[in-house]
Amino acid sequence: MKIIKKIFTPLYILLDKIIVTPISKLVYKFLKFSKKYTGKLEGILNNRKALIILSLLISVITFCLVDNKAINLVETESEVLTNQKVDVTYNKEKYVVEGVPDKVDIILMGRKSDLYLAKQLGTHKVYLNLSNYKAGEHKVKMKYNYSVKSVDYKLDPGEITVKISEKKSKIMSLTYDLLNKDKLDDKLNINEVKLEKNDVYVKGSASTLEKVATVKALIDVTSKKITNGKDITGEGTYELSNIPMIAYDDKGNKLKNVEIVPKTINAEIKVESFYLSLPVKVIPKGTLAVGYAISESSSSINEVKVYGDQEAMKALTYVAAEIDVNNLSESKTFNVTLTKPIGARYMSESTTTVSVKLGSEVTKEIDGISIETKNLGNDYVASTVNVEDTTSTIIAKGVQSVLDSITPESLNAYVDLSGKGPGTYSVPVEVVGDNLNATYTPKTKTIQIKIANKS
Repeated sequence: MKIIKKIFTPLYILLDKIIVTPISKLVYKFLKFSKKYTGKLEGILNNRKALIILSLLISVITFCLVDNKAINLVETESEVLTNQKVDVTYNKEKYVVEGVPDKVDIILMGRKSDLYLAKQLGTHKVYLNLSNYKAGEHKVKMKYNYSVKSVDYKLDPGEITVKISEKKSKIMSLTYDLLNKDKLDDKLNINEVKLEKNDVYVKGSASTLEKVATVKALIDVTSKKITNGKDITGEGTYELSNIPMIAYDDKGNKLKNVEIVPKTINAEIKVESFYLSLPVKVIPKGTLAVGYAISESSSSINEVKVYGDQEAMKALTYVAAEIDVNNLSESKTFNVTLTKPIGARYMSESTTTVSVKLGSEVTKEIDGISIETKNLGNDYVASTVNVEDTTSTIIAKGVQSVLDSITPESLNAYVDLSGKGPGTYSVPVEVVGDNLNATYTPKTKTIQIKIANKS
């Protein structure tokens, strides 16, 4: 205990001197003061006029502190208004302005109540006035017409560099693109388009005009704004209006800051329903089992109406019904989906049933079939290195009745010279025949061809 007493006695004396004694003296003085002035204080508090003056004084002091933001009763908050349009003012007849963003973000900062008023009352117009600027590059600041002055704002971006150039113009040929053509009735096809104008004026800075490669009228055949409220549902001639036009560079990118005069154009389109009646042709794919050949193949549908663009369909001669006969060793019936030819939009029939009968395979040789060249460039001539390679013997395999119907005129032997220039090449010989129930192989598999420039 003596040791503990020795340790804590100095600590007690120190606390008594620093804390206990000063506090005791302060309490004593306050009690003494209150006893002396209690009567006077009670008199003031019970006086109506004194209370009014005191309340008014406290209110004025509190208002001044809050108004000058010496006291923040509410924390400052922020609100972001995104994608606000920029209104640019400049001499549009004389100049072109580049570098102005289409939209900016507005960051509002202030008390919650002020932010609410700012959003409700403000028109949130961001503007840039370049009326007094001449041609050249300028660093400028955009402004915001905020209506609540207690709210601060910041624009993102706020300061930008703009390039002002003198406006130039040139004449460009006008072409067109048909949009949503595939959404028309499959039996319909747009056969002809007549634009109101073939040339338009393109205006912009000299550097931008150099980039303009094409100007296209975008004809959306499903837009009622363009079709004057009408739906294209049948054959006939349709008047179109308000067709927008776009300028593109040589890579197909849309160009900005290009003015096209006039802004829109009118057009006339002719819609037709063109079709061809084409036979169905059975085309076997694969290799039959050894010793077998197709003696007969027939389709339950002999003819199909094929609708599409008249020009694109000129080369069509049949509709293919492809069947897989790989390793087939007995007669069979196939349910086939018809192959839609290139350029066709609609077919009156989409499926057919194909019956295939097999027989024993025999072989026949047809001599003296001339070998032709295909896909040779217009600037070249081709000849065989060896004279005997101008003709070939063709080995045909099939049932006897099929082979009996094959004539030299029904066979075509050729070499494909696509993409080849002057020089000597070893190229494979290809053979096709009118009767697809037989297979054809040239005895001479490859021949030497020499290609030279036309003299």
